Amino acid sequence: MTKNHEINRASTNEQVVAIIQRRLTHYRVPLFERLRDSLAEQNIRLRLVHGEPTEAERSKRDEGQLDWAEKIRNTYVRIGKTTLCWQHLPEDLDQVDLVILTQENSILSNLPWLLRKRQNGPRIAFWGHGANFQSASPRGIKESFKRWTTNRVDWWFAYTDLSTSQIAESGFPASRTTTLNNAIDTVALAKDLESTTTEDIEKLRQDLGLKEGRTGIFIGSLYPQKRLDFLITAAIEIRDRLTDFSLIIVGDGPERQRVAQMASLHPWIHVIGALHGREKAKYLRCSDVILNPGLVGLGILDSFSAGVPLITTEYPFHSPEIAYLRHRTNGIRTQNCPTSYASETVHLLTDPETLRDLRNNLKFCAARYSLYAMNENFASGIYKSLKNS
Repeated sequence: MTKNHEINRASTNEQVVAIIQRRLTHYRVPLFERLRDSLAEQNIRLRLVHGEPTEAERSKRDEGQLDWAEKIRNTYVRIGKTTLCWQHLPEDLDQVDLVILTQENSILSNLPWLLRKRQNGPRIAFWGHGANFQSASPRGIKESFKRWTTNRVDWWFAYTDLSTSQIAESGFPASRTTTLNNAIDTVALAKDLESTTTEDIEKLRQDLGLKEGRTGIFIGSLYPQKRLDFLITAAIEIRDRLTDFSLIIVGDGPERQRVAQMASLHPWIHVIGALHGREKAKYLRCSDVILNPGLVGLGILDSFSAGVPLITTEYPFHSPEIAYLRHRTNGIRTQNCPTSYASETVHLLTDPETLRDLRNNLKFCAARYSLYAMNENFASGIYKSLKNS
């Protein structure tokens, strides 16, 4: 823990905001870089304080680095299936104007901030989902505790409209909630998509035996919540109706070997593994629909960037980013069974006009749900929070 000392402010009018992260992931780095610059224009200094990942998280190799961030020590304790965390925060956080915490029940070091009397201390804000959307017991003790903490802060930075609604249901005022529209940097993907040539696409189609207008792609991590059994069952039904249909599965994870075994019985299913950069862009450009019947999260941004409609289901455990999908406007959300999923996919693949309309709408989504827009929302919310202090 750092020694308690007076914060050096660039001027008497400068305000200081601290964002606390349990760990820093690489995909958040561009956001914090932009946010720091945007706040500086308003004479607001950003401090980013982050801890270390768990040993299991280290294996993902997704840590981010920022020279100006403050790295602290985390203490993790495993109790049954739950991992609790205490973050050893700098003592001088008492002197900043706003502290933004992540709403996670497992971060015990949040509790002193939520329980203290804050008349002379910093304002406190939460950044998060507003609920665990994958919880099997939404009315259980864990979610009840989370709803209690929801109302212990001065401001909220909600991931999406779905999060904002959840926070409002817990009794927190909408006037003190900022909807961020959570996003990642898709500029690199957009450039890779633009640089993919017609020759690249034709060669890939020829190599894999793909037919234009008849190709679906799954792109993401391969783990149980993605419902890959469901995907392959539905794909077989699609193939029964469209005999030239092909499915590409791009990604890696604990389910890869099992998926590869299932796909080996069907030569029109291609399990590729994880792809990045121009290779990922090339496969997206070859595809007509993105098929993901399971958990949808930030991967929906691939659909927006590539202009390839996403088809998912009424799965009850989507992440908050499912709020970006507007049924039959920028994607499709079917009943929660493989036959309905297959029928909707066949209908879309055989209806070029509807497919074209969806593609056109996706162009607007790419601009709305971008890192640039998220940064603007975040900076504006921080400014309003400080102004209302």
